[in-house]
Order: sequence, then structure tokens, then C-alpha cells
Amino acid sequence: MAALYDALNPWGPGDDFYLELVMSAASVLDVGCGTGALLRRAREAGHGGRLCGLDPAAAMLGCARREAARSGAEVEWVLGDLGSARWEGEFELVVMTGHAFQVLLGDGEVRTALAAVRAALAGGGRFAFETRNPAARPWERWTPEHAVEVADGTGAAVRVAHEVQEPVAGGTVRFTTTFTGPGWERASRSELRFWDADALDGLLAGAGLTVVERYGDWGRGPLTDSSPEIVTVARR
Repeated sequence: MAALYDALNPWGPGDDFYLELVMSAASVLDVGCGTGALLRRAREAGHGGRLCGLDPAAAMLGCARREAARSGAEVEWVLGDLGSARWEGEFELVVMTGHAFQVLLGDGEVRTALAAVRAALAGGGRFAFETRNPAARPWERWTPEHAVEVADGTGAAVRVAHEVQEPVAGGTVRFTTTFTGPGWERASRSELRFWDADALDGLLAGAGLTVVERYGDWGRGPLTDSSPEIVTVARR
């Protein structure tokens, strides 16, 4: 699945948004860095400061290390999550891209993560992340009819289809993703939590973080009920 990640998540406007923030900060922590595309691109674009990627998946970091070595990009890669990693005032910017914030399901888990983010930030440092806007009900389009097809590392076609298993309850959505390739099939179950802007603001305030920017899309448009994203930048 790690080998398919970049094919399923090609560089796009959201990455450009975060890259601009990364290039403006001397020290950056990317939480849930995946295969490391953002930090690698920043280094290749001339970022001369500290770049650190954190991810709980060893396979993802394996891809990140291989690609960084291939391009000569020097980046710190750390295996773990915000519940285990500890930094104190070391970063000007912390980012969580790819809707990684929505993987945090329980209130306690969210508070722990935000406390770790605040601790990792230097005074005045920023935390940038995005979540899908629940008012736009994106899960209604997670159906087999909207399956996509990507090429794996060998060039073979892999069909990727989503199907919601349970309706929204308590702000969470449970769904299955089925990967079908030549002669094989694999399914994975996932659960994501959806937050509205008011709930996010309350969580951030409770962690000592103040929202300074809020957008509904990657073009920095205002947040409305039809906006696909809730893009948030908060400051310590």
C-alpha cells in the first residue's frame, strides 16, 4: 500500500499551499509525512534549515528514505507518532497534511496530539493542517462507482474503490477501501472523524493555540457549507 501512496496522492494545490509555508520557516516538523514528498520537494527547492518527518508506518518511511537518498535530499525521518515523540520548542512550523488530523478519533487522543504539537513549536510558531468539511458530506461520494485506477510499481493497473460501511455517528465515518490488482485483492478498513470549524477552534484553544488563518479551499477562499476543506493555521 505504501508503494501506491504517491500514485493515489499526486502532487496538487494542497501541496503547493504547504510548500509555501514550509519554505518560509527555518525548522519544520511534518506529522504523518507519509512518503516524504513535501519535505523532499522543499529541500530540492533550496530549503536550508531543519526538516523532520514523523510517521508511524515503517513502510512509508522506507519509501521516504529511498526517495530522499535518490535525490540527495537530507531530511530527518522519525518512526512514531505524536503520542510517543517529544520535542520542546524546536520547530517554527508543524504541518499535518493529507487529512491526517482526521485519523485522531478520541477526544483524549486529539488533546494528546495537540499538546505535543504545542510543545514542539517555538514561541510564535505555527501549526497548519486541513480536515474535510463535514457540511459538504464528502463521504456520500465514497462509493464503488467513483473508483479510481492507478499503476503500481510494475506498471500494472490497480483499481481502488471506497465503500462506507456505517453512516456518520458521533462525527465518525467507517469505510472500506478495496485494492484490486492482477490476480490479487486486498481490503482495508478505516475510520475518520469529522470536525466543524467551531469544534476545531475549541480544541486548539484548549491546547493553547490561536487560529490566525482559516480557508475553505487551497486557493484561500472563505469557508462556506460547500467548501471541500477546512484549512487551518494556528499560532502558539
